Amino acid sequence: MNLSPATSFVVGGISSTRGIVTSTAQFATTTSTDGATSASTTTSSSSSDDLLHPNYEIEPLPVRIGHGFDIHRMAPIQEAGQPVVIGGVEITHKDQKWTDKDGKYVPAGEIYETQLGVVAHSDGDVVYHSIVDAIFGALTLPDIGQVFQDTDPRWKGCDSSKFMQHAYEVMTEYGYKIGNVDVTLILERPKVASFKPAMKENIVKLLDTTPGRVNIKARTHERVDSVGELRSLSCHVVLTLERIQSTDQE
Repeated sequence: MNLSPATSFVVGGISSTRGIVTSTAQFATTTSTDGATSASTTTSSSSSDDLLHPNYEIEPLPVRIGHGFDIHRMAPIQEAGQPVVIGGVEITHKDQKWTDKDGKYVPAGEIYETQLGVVAHSDGDVVYHSIVDAIFGALTLPDIGQVFQDTDPRWKGCDSSKFMQHAYEVMTEYGYKIGNVDVTLILERPKVASFKPAMKENIVKLLDTTPGRVNIKARTHERVDSVGELRSLSCHVVLTLERIQSTDQE
């Protein structure tokens, strides 16, 4: 998995040279009477410190279900410092009617028409973050915030497709593939209907799956709370993971 150029580091037992990430864990497999393969690990670091390779067995269930959620603030582009990116797609838009709750640009509570951006440590892609969280959750692993901490300068402005690539590698190491992915994106504006096909295509490619296994829905928040005031956007993802069968690998 390509993270960028330069120095070496370790994240939850995953070592990298800021280019290619490789796991310091070695996977051992055991086969049950029904032919299912179970992954267990030994690592070069203490298992208590190895976030993605816990010291308990991740049982070879035929199907696992995960849920992911993410929310980020939206703000005028000059404040956010980066555009709105959802599902790997930059959401270009006309000036939007953003509610200035704190009175930074107009009197508090009034509408400020502006280009919007997402306030986040990485690129703030709520769809990708929710999918990663759902994959980790399905595998009983820690959440994305523990694995890619928002205090770590390595992830500043990071393209979240890198997190997706990493989650895909973890999923396949444990012997799973995508069953299906159901995304619910929640934002008042900007409108995203025309961008959904590109988002879906990105997800299909990153997770090495098919269009019939990925769905993206989008809805407003009926002008309620921070989402309805264009001050935030959020996303829910529910997905299933299927056990990889020997025939899948032939």
